[in-house]
Amino acid sequence: MPPRYSSELLAGVRNSVADRVYGQLLGAVLGGRYAPGDALPRQRDLAAELGVTLGSVREGMKRLEQMGLVDVRHGDATRVEDWRERGGLDVLEHLGPAVVPAILEARSLMLREMAGLAAGRREPGQAARLGELARELGAVRDVRAAAELDFAFFTEVARAAGNIVFQLILNAIRETYFAHLDDLPVTGDPPALALGYTAVADAIAGGDGEAARAAAFALAEVQRQAVLG
Repeated sequence: MPPRYSSELLAGVRNSVADRVYGQLLGAVLGGRYAPGDALPRQRDLAAELGVTLGSVREGMKRLEQMGLVDVRHGDATRVEDWRERGGLDVLEHLGPAVVPAILEARSLMLREMAGLAAGRREPGQAARLGELARELGAVRDVRAAAELDFAFFTEVARAAGNIVFQLILNAIRETYFAHLDDLPVTGDPPALALGYTAVADAIAGGDGEAARAAAFALAEVQRQAVLG
């Protein structure tokens, strides 16, 4: 009698194959094997090349399409899009260490503007919460715990800024950020950063937009230089 498999197990097997196909196709697109505008091989040919089912290729292709990396047209060739023009924040996770300097530069600029807005829009409870987080950051010594507090601090700054786009950006990068924390050790020396968080919190609480922008940018730049060396 042949072995019996649960539907959950079979679905897991199918998903793992689809994940592998997706990873291989993603690597080929981001790695430059296929340039923007290139036509990908037919899905049947890709399935034969990769030794998988047509369904797994379709699933992988669907995920690439959702990321904006390919243009799937029924009855026509699937063409590669320029990920620099069409990709979203989810692409960052797959670009490797080379993109870290750009991430940190963008972080410095974003945190600066968030803090400036927060100084003019914060509510009393938000200002108090930032002060609490700054004090916690001054006492913590564990790098992972400090990173979590750092993210919580700037998430609170984003809320105080009252700009939903900043909040959604932080939501979008949170999982990837913590998955690659070793490459982005922005809180590698928590005690040395304590005064920086306090300066940001105090400026926001005092409603001083320019001071808040300067303090947030100065803190982020110290963190950036600590990572880049």
